[in-house]
Amino acid sequence: MGWLDALLGRGKPAKANLDALFALPSAAVTLQAATGFVPTGTGSVCFRPAEGGAFASLEQDVTELLGDVDVERTRDAYGYTWLLLRRPADDVAALVTDLHGVNSSLEGAGFGPSLLCSLVTFAGPGGERLAVVYLYKRGTFYPFAPLAGERRDNALELQVRGVLSGELPVEDDLSRWFPVWGAPGL
Repeated sequence: MGWLDALLGRGKPAKANLDALFALPSAAVTLQAATGFVPTGTGSVCFRPAEGGAFASLEQDVTELLGDVDVERTRDAYGYTWLLLRRPADDVAALVTDLHGVNSSLEGAGFGPSLLCSLVTFAGPGGERLAVVYLYKRGTFYPFAPLAGERRDNALELQVRGVLSGELPVEDDLSRWFPVWGAPGL
């Protein structure tokens, strides 16, 4: 960080720590014990697609890397690409390994700045939905609990923050808890 950045109050952005994803399986156990939310076996990686043959080839390589994993590719209203991965609900570790592999492949090929987030989805005892979202550019997690009509269950999100704060690096700045409306698998 240069002196001008310090003078203007700009800090250095946090570096993504993709290995933090590996804390999700134990966090899922804690979440289930504290709230009754169970993993659904789905997770997503969201990124801004790049143009060109190199990126298309990389996407094909990532799909091949995942092998027998059920992968669904969609594009949202903002132009971001989502890769939805499905695993058995009781195998969060394998799902996280797959998510890590996709993120690492994109990052290793120089497309790290295109990564937006990854998420793992959960279902509550009353049918509620919840995602634990990893913000790539911040290296932190936050809960997202959507309700009908593009509303959020803020009380549940804060409860989940309290439950996960000892397990994961939770994003402190609530203004960065962006809604991921329409995320596949959620």
